[in-house]
Amino acid sequence: MAKRIINTDKAPQALGAYSQATELNGTLFVSGQIAIDPESGEVITANVGIQTRQIMENLKAILLEAGYDFEDVMKVEVFISDMDDFEQINEIYGDYFKREEPARACVEVSRLPKDVKVEIALVAMKG
Repeated sequence: MAKRIINTDKAPQALGAYSQATELNGTLFVSGQIAIDPESGEVITANVGIQTRQIMENLKAILLEAGYDFEDVMKVEVFISDMDDFEQINEIYGDYFKREEPARACVEVSRLPKDVKVEIALVAMKG
């Protein structure tokens, strides 16, 4: 099986030299997503909860385009600019993982693209 590039207009287009996601042998690698409205292309600068919800919807669109869903997610990486936002991010994040939560890392970083408050990347696999 050859590497497949995943691209959907239902999620923000890549801001640089990368793909929204790539897939090989039943494993999907989704690039870090930030709070960009895919219709307008505008960065959402509202509170971290609204940013997180948009990111999760962007991730959902990419997963669906590739033929996956949140139940296929094995690992998530969350990057936040302020660890004090963790509880709010975690609450919204949890709305998308109802049954079997994936492994996850969450780290505070000094700065994120477009000065957003959160960025989330993930890896999904088909059994």
